[in-house]
Parts: sequence; C-alpha cells; structure tokens
Amino acid sequence: MLDFISQPWPWYVSGPMIALVMLLLLLSGGNFGVSSTLRSTCSILGAGKRVKFFDFDWKNQIWNLVFVCGAVVGGWVASTWLNGNHDLEISQATVESLAELNIAFSGGLVPESLFSWEHVLSLQGFLVIIVGGFLIGFGARWAGGCTSGHAISGLSNFQFPSLLAVIGFFIGGLIMTFLLFPIIF
Repeated sequence: MLDFISQPWPWYVSGPMIALVMLLLLLSGGNFGVSSTLRSTCSILGAGKRVKFFDFDWKNQIWNLVFVCGAVVGGWVASTWLNGNHDLEISQATVESLAELNIAFSGGLVPESLFSWEHVLSLQGFLVIIVGGFLIGFGARWAGGCTSGHAISGLSNFQFPSLLAVIGFFIGGLIMTFLLFPIIF
C-alpha cells in the first residue's frame, strides 16, 4: 500500500478525482480556491472589526481552511515519509536551463540554492521570495482568486472573468519565465 500511495498517480485517476470534487462543490454551492483562506484567517483573527472586507461569516468557509491545512500536512507527510529518499527526476534539458541561470539542481523539489535562509537574506532572494510572494498574494486578491480558484472552479462554472484571469496568469508566467527570470538570475 505504501508503494502505491508514494508513486505519482496517473491522470486517469487524479483527473476524475478533481472532477468529482468540483461536482460536489457545484452541487453544494461552494467555490474552490486557496487564496480565500487568507481572508477567512484574517476574519477569524478579528480583522473584520477594523476592515469591512474581512467582516463576513467565515464559518461558511471552514471547509476551505481544512483543505489548506490538509494540503500542508499532506505535503509534509509526503516529503517526510513517502519520498523514499529518491532524487526528483527531471529532464536533462531542464537541468541545463537551470545551470545557465546559475541554479544548481540538487535533486529535491526546490533548488536548495534558492530556498534557503542564506538566499532569502540576500537582495536577490528578498526580491524573488519576499517581494514576489507579496505580489502573488496581492495579485490573487486583486484578481478575485488564485490560479486554482479561477482555473478549476471559475472555468468549470463558465465564468468569463475567470477565463480572463487564467489568460492573464499564463501571460504573466510567460513574461516572468522568458523576460524577467533571465534578468533576475
């Protein structure tokens, strides 16, 4: 059983599972998304007393908080106990592209040279991780949701604003990958 759950699941298993979750959400009137948990958390902590945006009934979104907590705990469990200490297998072309940007592939899920306290405390690390993370969070809130909320939930509800947001996410990703990323690194 451990071998089964520690391997990547094929698309024909994971795809229908996502579709089933979306069907259940549609039938129950819920929306899938991760960025809305920040609003719920701020509301739980009392931000609604000062800012009207956070003044809402967060108890209707408790399932979303449980989902995000489960994703964090599940990610930790998978990386701690289910990885089998195997190096991540990526294409040689990707390793070479990373090397051209002075990023060494260390075999893990993220490059250790980028995701370390030493790198965060550098100017480049501060800009990429801290400022970039803030801009992603701000953009997700400004767009009315994150990539998962718009691409999975919004598109399945045929919401035109979600289509525009997803197109914008892809354009932004291409600009970052091909224009900004080589300049930064």
